[in-house]
Amino acid sequence: MPPVVSRTILAAAILAGAAPAFAAVHTAPVVATDAGRLAGAVEDGVASWKGIPFAAPPVGALRWRAPQPAAPWQGVRQAVEYAHDCMQLPFASDAAPLGTAPSEDCLYANVWKPTKTKANKLPVIVWIYGGGFVNGGSSPPTYSGARLAKQGVVVVSFNYRLGRFGFFAHPALSREAPDGPQGNYGFMDQIAALQWVQRNVAAFGGDPSRVTIYGESAGGMSVNTLLTSPMAQGLFSKAAVLSGGDGGTVNAPLAYVEQAGVNFAGKKGIAADDPQALDKLRALPAEEVVDGMNLANRPAGDPPTYVGPFADGKLAIDSALAFKEGRFAKVPVMIGATGADIGGKTGFMVAGARSLAGTLAGQGVPVYAYRFSYVAESLNEQGAQHATDIPFFMDTAAIKYGDKTSARDRAMGKAMSSYLVNFAKRGDPNGAGLPAWPRYARASDVIMDFAPTGKPVAGKDPWGSEIDAAQAAAH
Repeated sequence: MPPVVSRTILAAAILAGAAPAFAAVHTAPVVATDAGRLAGAVEDGVASWKGIPFAAPPVGALRWRAPQPAAPWQGVRQAVEYAHDCMQLPFASDAAPLGTAPSEDCLYANVWKPTKTKANKLPVIVWIYGGGFVNGGSSPPTYSGARLAKQGVVVVSFNYRLGRFGFFAHPALSREAPDGPQGNYGFMDQIAALQWVQRNVAAFGGDPSRVTIYGESAGGMSVNTLLTSPMAQGLFSKAAVLSGGDGGTVNAPLAYVEQAGVNFAGKKGIAADDPQALDKLRALPAEEVVDGMNLANRPAGDPPTYVGPFADGKLAIDSALAFKEGRFAKVPVMIGATGADIGGKTGFMVAGARSLAGTLAGQGVPVYAYRFSYVAESLNEQGAQHATDIPFFMDTAAIKYGDKTSARDRAMGKAMSSYLVNFAKRGDPNGAGLPAWPRYARASDVIMDFAPTGKPVAGKDPWGSEIDAAQAAAH
């Protein structure tokens, strides 16, 4: 946890000839949040504050409980480094390797804002990472919000609990909190982070009435959940869904998810009827709760010991039905997938994004649909793979690809990040110097293709009839 540094200690350290790091904290921008003051850092025209607690550490007795308020602090807290990402087992082939060591103590946020602006009500973009709900975090360099912030927005990222820490049910837990939503602690963290944004982003120069939530893969699925969640309404005004599927939710009944929790407890020698079951589960070392699970090693076999996110009926509802029935936040949406995404043309990501775009547009919502077909020039790949659009929307391709980043890569990043920033500012991605991106309608079926040539091109979805035929055959 980043330390708290009082003004008295800082002054004494500086007078005593302390290390330059202390002076940097002393001269960095200080912001007052509802829990205390934060000292950030400035680099290349962007101020940042990292490792900001938005909830209490979900450890010990708070494991598998809704996020609780962060404890206030005295003095000025250093906020210059990322805090721990949430507990998980990293894996070697992760496209966005973590920048910190995982820990259960992980409910922290990060904020970036431009320094060269007189505006005090900037649009806000909130990033929600992917990772299959078992991996991921806010610390990967590719997810830095600095480049977006330079375009005139405040960027926020945060961590949410993963795996069995984030999505877990057990009959004893249901008895402990019978009136609240069950099991989806990771989604509870996301809502707590968005509530923190509403309370505090104005102190960083952001406008709480103009918040865009933006996520990829599991983060995109999270955005779909938040769009339909009765507990998230009013916390955002726009949404961007990158490779988030068709908007459906796992409709496993609570009893099934509870049984998975019982199965896991049994694997650890904790009987379902043990009156001390929760105490024993909460006493398990974090590594034993992870139990070797990550994106490269999902638990298999019968009986199940992990289900993941599910429709609990209070926080997470049946999203597919809610979208069809118009029971969701009627906000502008940007939605799409990569050209060689998971499942191919007629699989979950590409076809799902197309289907949901049509559903939302049919409800009168402003929708801007895209497909990311571009492949970074240094990659020897056939087609744009899953998650490869992130560094271009973030304008962090130069961080991702280093000295192999080409001028064409940079141009695509500039265009895509500009579309995202325009969308956050006005609910419409269009702007000066960019090819026109028409609003999506199923009748015209025009999407924006971030094409292999390196230029955005709007046109009728070339895969539309093939996807529609495959979906019709499946039903």
